[in-house]
Amino acid sequence: MKRFGMFVMSTAMIGILAGCGQDEEVPTEAVLPEPIEVELTVPEQGNVNEPVFITTHVTQGEENVDDASEVEYEIWEEGKKEDSIHVESTHDKDGIYSAENTFETDGMYHVQVHVTARGMHVMPKKQIQIGDASHQSDEHESAQDDQHHEHGDGVEGLSLHFMQPESAKAATDTVLMTHAQLDGKALKAQVRYEIISADKETTWVDTDEAKPGEYTANYQFPKAGSYQVIIHIENEEIHEHEEHTVEVK
Repeated sequence: MKRFGMFVMSTAMIGILAGCGQDEEVPTEAVLPEPIEVELTVPEQGNVNEPVFITTHVTQGEENVDDASEVEYEIWEEGKKEDSIHVESTHDKDGIYSAENTFETDGMYHVQVHVTARGMHVMPKKQIQIGDASHQSDEHESAQDDQHHEHGDGVEGLSLHFMQPESAKAATDTVLMTHAQLDGKALKAQVRYEIISADKETTWVDTDEAKPGEYTANYQFPKAGSYQVIIHIENEEIHEHEEHTVEVK
């Protein structure tokens, strides 16, 4: 009888466990959010000392994105990325972000929008001709090509965006972040920061790829002053660098 009772109890327990297993939901793979889409509109031509209107339409699927945390335009003349300016946008409506810029000299210019929204970063780029750009000599164009190589604008389709620290303080962790894309897609590469102090002391800092194409590092600047931060990016096909200045208080 004891053996029979134990057999009945065991059978009942197996039935209960089987029933519980049927009630449990099978885990499914996490659904990734749809990527944001960024449509940059820049006129093909403009005139010197006349405002140029630039717009960006940000969407996610069928939805307009009106809560972007950053939509900023970076503008530079061909071959002079180190002298680029940043222009903040105004959010109009229906996912549209706009800005105006006035160009003071003839030439070919790059307009790149940096969009950060819903945990994603996209930075498409277009060109605009201002006035008469044909006056550039072959010698000047050659010099521009050299500058392209030095400042990360030499590889076609390569885009780098260094997130300038807003308030870097000495002896305090400062996040250094760079977004890298090639042809609009996150770039896989080795990214390091070369940090040079005013007295020419150099430190190399490795980065982690926190998200696809987003390379970050924490660094403590030893003292207040101006520091040169050079982004070095390298893989089997690319070896580029771009220079920035960080002011530390």
